[in-house]
Amino acid sequence: MRDLGEAAVTASAEPASSLYGADDLTHLEGLEAVRKRPGMYIGSTDSRGINHLFSEIVDNSTDEGVAGHATRVVVTLHADGSVQVDDDGRGIPTGVHAKSGLSGVELVLTRLHAGGKFGGSGYKASGGLHGVGASAVNALSHRFDVTVKLDRKVHQMSFAHGVPGVFDGPGAKARFTPEPGLRVTGKMKRGESTGTSIRYWHDARYFEAGAALDTETVRAKLRNTAFLVPGVTYVLRDATRGNIEEETFHYPNGLSDMVEFLAPSGEKPVSGTLLITGEGVYRENAADENGVMRSKVERRAEVEVALRWGTGYERTIECFTNTIRNVHGGTHRRGFDRAVLKAVQEAIGRTRGLLKPKEDPPTLEDVLEGMTAVVHVRIPEPQFTSQTKDELSTAGITKVIQGIVERQVKEWTEHRKTKTEAKTVLRKVVDAARVRLAQKQQKDAARRKTALEGAAMPPKLVDCRTTGVSRSELFLVEGDSALGSARMARVSEYQALLPLRGKILNVQKASLGDTLKNAEIASIVQVLGAGSGRTFDLSTMRYGRVILMADADVDGSHIRTLLITLFARYMRPVIEDGRLFAAMPPLHKIITKGRNSETRFTFTQREMETTVAALEKAGKQVVTPVPRFKGLGEMDADELWETTMNPATRSVRRITLDDAEAAEAALELLMGEKVEPRRNWLVESAARVDQDAIDI
Repeated sequence: MRDLGEAAVTASAEPASSLYGADDLTHLEGLEAVRKRPGMYIGSTDSRGINHLFSEIVDNSTDEGVAGHATRVVVTLHADGSVQVDDDGRGIPTGVHAKSGLSGVELVLTRLHAGGKFGGSGYKASGGLHGVGASAVNALSHRFDVTVKLDRKVHQMSFAHGVPGVFDGPGAKARFTPEPGLRVTGKMKRGESTGTSIRYWHDARYFEAGAALDTETVRAKLRNTAFLVPGVTYVLRDATRGNIEEETFHYPNGLSDMVEFLAPSGEKPVSGTLLITGEGVYRENAADENGVMRSKVERRAEVEVALRWGTGYERTIECFTNTIRNVHGGTHRRGFDRAVLKAVQEAIGRTRGLLKPKEDPPTLEDVLEGMTAVVHVRIPEPQFTSQTKDELSTAGITKVIQGIVERQVKEWTEHRKTKTEAKTVLRKVVDAARVRLAQKQQKDAARRKTALEGAAMPPKLVDCRTTGVSRSELFLVEGDSALGSARMARVSEYQALLPLRGKILNVQKASLGDTLKNAEIASIVQVLGAGSGRTFDLSTMRYGRVILMADADVDGSHIRTLLITLFARYMRPVIEDGRLFAAMPPLHKIITKGRNSETRFTFTQREMETTVAALEKAGKQVVTPVPRFKGLGEMDADELWETTMNPATRSVRRITLDDAEAAEAALELLMGEKVEPRRNWLVESAARVDQDAIDI
């Protein structure tokens, strides 16, 4: 049977009128691409997009503060709708860039992917890394003014939708004349600091009707950043109502102050604020200054975490990377969750009298109950899942933050000065677990007494917190052994797990009634919540994607084929809508010896042999024999996450209708009632067997 992921390509005769040539192609140059598709660069075209414009500008000033060159950032919201951001940093470079022939100011404000944050010496860790922030704001603005104080001179430049020129008066409605170049308009006053001032008027034509900058969002942004950068003072001047209302944000205690601010009002603390700091090293594949990919580039990360437990039940955990808020968390949040869970569970296990015999240890949900925490990492060249930086995807930071947080939480639970306080927290966690289990038992008892019993989710389902949206994923996992690693590796916010025992029923010739009697199939149908057969309703499906996660061996292929056939016969719209995928776990783990050891994963025998040969040719010593994964259960959580579950690094195969037909044909041939076709196939395929690979 051919590879199930191979897409079929069909060709048919088309009338001349439907063909297209080079003249039908469109090439968007420079900032034109931003204006054509603003959502790609600022996330959306509603009020969130306008708020994002402000964030891009103020983040550049913050990067100066983080680098130690700015101490004050002033944001002014003018009555005419414009926004002004002033800082006392180094100032955007005004010299001429050799390659482009443009001044540094014009380069960073009119060219995408230009700036000082691509691995140069300008910034060690910054919030901006794509080089499209300020230029995107420029592209979407009626007017964009910049003033740079540098080298004892005052430099000025203005733009209209990214085109440099001169306005004949104040405001966005002034007459504009295109004119290239940065102008020197005066001298700096004695004792005046360097810095950059930007004022822009966004163009409402690129946004939805009624979209506007939200003052409270601006206030929250400045407040959060002041917590994260305690050495910088942020000032908000709101002149939108005519008179100027000024508010200053400065928090010398940093994250400790932030935890106190975020903690629910009226909630009593169970512990003091625990401040965790540290540095660690991780390696990742990254491109050098020439764009050439290098393996195992060493990165240094700075970690800062503040947390405390309160008497309440809600949890508040905010995550940031280089001062940028990551709404959906990411790899640093994952490392934090694992570390806190492990450290607290081990502390409870060491403390006599907390857990009763046969009581299960608390879960992450119990540990986080009543917690207020802030997680902040500073790393060079962070990777995010999107331009809006809502979720960090840098894989190596997980282990770094996990090691630092786990070690220091453990020290806190054991230190003689904080041991009593820690024990109070541990009791709270254990009590939370007992309450959770008692509530679950009450709900289960209530369901058994009603007709809703059949609608309850299978107990083996490990659900996620988000369902019914395109971001959520359901992994159908082969076997309970793989479930443990998958449970530790997953992102609980949007990744759910359903373990399957053995091979499901071959539905090729089974009726719908017989199919639904199969316990594993019934669980799948129940968890998806969209029905089956003719009554299947894709709009009610609880997950955006379904991913078949089976071992990379013969049994795994068989299970995958059975599942594909099940979806093809009784839940076909999932395949038609492109929402069924097959995970591609690796077969081999290649490890090199020596000081700069590295690890590579391969997916076939031939790929493994080729990779080993290439490494040995390069003078590296490979650990032999090369380990082969017998199944998903042999991988630890980090390996499973990196190779199979991380959306940023994994390989998955979308199942098409051609794949479904191939799966059905394979089942009919290999497991159907007709013996003759199967016998002929076995005879014809005998020569393809590698006899040396057969275990005797």
